[in-house]
Amino acid sequence: MVESSKVSIPLKRLAAAGALALAMTALPASASLGGDAASIQADQVHMQGTRTMRAAGSYTVHEIQGENGTKVREYISADGKVFALAWNGPWFPDMKQILGTYFDQYSRASQTQRTTRIRRGPVMINEPGLIVQIGGHMRAFAGRAYVPEMLPAGVGAESIQ
Repeated sequence: MVESSKVSIPLKRLAAAGALALAMTALPASASLGGDAASIQADQVHMQGTRTMRAAGSYTVHEIQGENGTKVREYISADGKVFALAWNGPWFPDMKQILGTYFDQYSRASQTQRTTRIRRGPVMINEPGLIVQIGGHMRAFAGRAYVPEMLPAGVGAESIQ
């Protein structure tokens, strides 16, 4: 009888940990590109990171430092929309998480580019309504993604770093 209670407690903990992990993977990605700023915290939880923010004229930058060393900066317009993202670090961020509804467009363009590129090099996607630029090498990646039509007045692509 004692042995079964010892087994039961770890199984309960394991089940609780599994439920928590499942809930965390189901977090919405609405703070992703094109989404609203209300759930940037979901990205922070997903990255298991810390967040800082700074005002920069007509927009705000929320930077999330993930525990794996990757930093993601989310650019939020005055109307509360994520118009751009930038990242750098030893690992790629979860592209599906940060690109949100733009992920499928990115995937299709990336796949097309992969079949036409001869060698390794930067990824430059210039699609209607989506720009993605990725470069770097193992343990030193950087990139940015933005929706040109969503850039606030007076903000150029060079501001997204």
